[in-house]
Amino acid sequence: MARWEGDTRARLERAALELFTEQGYDRTSVAQIARRANLTERSFYRWFTDKREVLFAGDELEERFLTAIEAVPAGTAALPTLLAAFATAPEVLRPREFLLARAAVIAANPPLQERELIKMVALSAAVAAALERRGVDRRTALLATDVGAAVLRSASRQWVLDERADFAELLAASAAELLAVVAEGAPD
Repeated sequence: MARWEGDTRARLERAALELFTEQGYDRTSVAQIARRANLTERSFYRWFTDKREVLFAGDELEERFLTAIEAVPAGTAALPTLLAAFATAPEVLRPREFLLARAAVIAANPPLQERELIKMVALSAAVAAALERRGVDRRTALLATDVGAAVLRSASRQWVLDERADFAELLAASAAELLAVVAEGAPD
C-alpha cells in the first residue's frame, strides 16, 4: 500500500464517493474504499469511524462560521451577522463536483438524509449559541438562524451549479428573495 502518498483523508473521501456513485452506498464496504484509495482499512479508521462519516466528517464549516461570527463588528444585527459569516463558506467547502456527487448519494439513501439533517441541526445550534454569546436574545437567535439557514441552502444550491457565481452575491440575492416572500405573506 502506498502510505507515503499525501492527503489521505481526501483520497479516502474521493474513493468512497466514487464507489458510492458506481455501486451504491449500501453495496460499498470500508475494505473497498481503502483498497480504491490504495490504503489499508486501519488507515481508513484513523480518519473515519465508519463509511457514513466519509460524507459527514469534519467541523471545518462550523468552525469557519463561528470564527466569522465573532469577527463581525459588535452591534451588527443577527441576520446580517450570519450572512457575513456564511459568505466565508467557500473557503472550506469541497470542490463543486464532490458536493454534487455527495448530494446525489445522500438523496438516494434515507439514513444518509437523516444524518444530513442531524448535522444541520447541530450546526444551527452552534450558530444560534454564537449569536447568543454576542448578546442576541435566544428567540431572535433561533429565528435568525432558521432564516439564515434557508438563505444559505438556497445560495449553496445555486453556487454548486454555477462555477462563475459569487457566493456573497448569491447570499444577498437569496436573502432578498426570502424577505420578499415573507413580506407577501405578512399579515396587515
